[in-house]
Amino acid sequence: MDFTKMQGLGNDFIIVEAISWEEAGKYQVHAEKLCNRFLGIGGDGLVVIGNDSEADVFMRIFNSDGSEAMMCGNGIRCVARYVYEKKLVSGTAFSVRTMSGLKYPVLELDSDSVSQVRVDMGEPVLQNQAIPVNAPGSNLGLEVLLEKGCLTGTAVSMGNPHFVVLVDSIEATPIEAWGSEVEVHRIFPERTNVEFVQVLNSDEMIMRVWERGCGVTQACGTGACASTVAAVLNGKTGRRVTVHLLGGDLLIEWDKDNNRVYMTGPAENVFSGRIELA
Repeated sequence: MDFTKMQGLGNDFIIVEAISWEEAGKYQVHAEKLCNRFLGIGGDGLVVIGNDSEADVFMRIFNSDGSEAMMCGNGIRCVARYVYEKKLVSGTAFSVRTMSGLKYPVLELDSDSVSQVRVDMGEPVLQNQAIPVNAPGSNLGLEVLLEKGCLTGTAVSMGNPHFVVLVDSIEATPIEAWGSEVEVHRIFPERTNVEFVQVLNSDEMIMRVWERGCGVTQACGTGACASTVAAVLNGKTGRRVTVHLLGGDLLIEWDKDNNRVYMTGPAENVFSGRIELA
């Protein structure tokens, strides 16, 4: 199997090609082994792509634990650069079919080389039943009872579920302990990604993430989008925010009509190779 290793702000992926959306599903059984950082290639996820009948290309993502993800912001930027450089698409703007619907990347070029990728991530979902969250009422001020204490946060879906917790200090936050417990909490029937956010000012925030199916990662694009939406809804920031992640920065914009969220950030090639599938 030929593959390319790519990363977006340190969130790394193994990218392979398949002839169809259905054929891509056959790679799921290999995801956990391939993503193993000691026994495989290593990565936060296995991304299978190819030309598509419903969009220009498709993208299916299998997490490092073997589960399938609905969407991945850093992953789609990597895919956008890959399909452009491999000439699977003819222009710098195209459509990508994902488990959470069509997404629309636009490549920013510098002397014909991809410098940044801007992606229309769609409209955030704010209704509990659709996120999904097993709780009545608003997605704001949700309380999650933990073994030791209670966390209050905001639920948002960006095609995948997120629970955003505003904290006073990232450094003082037990991200692994809280994240692992919240991910599988009964209030989230499909599990959830968990973001911890320290707002610096109306234009900047620090975010750390516990990703569903992966654990702590260097960055999460959909998480940065969900965190910005949550910060706006809670009156903490404006609609154009630089999100500081472990792997670097993302620019997130939520339009004034509450319709579309746009994410801009880098995507880099790491290496390519071939590996035998057992």
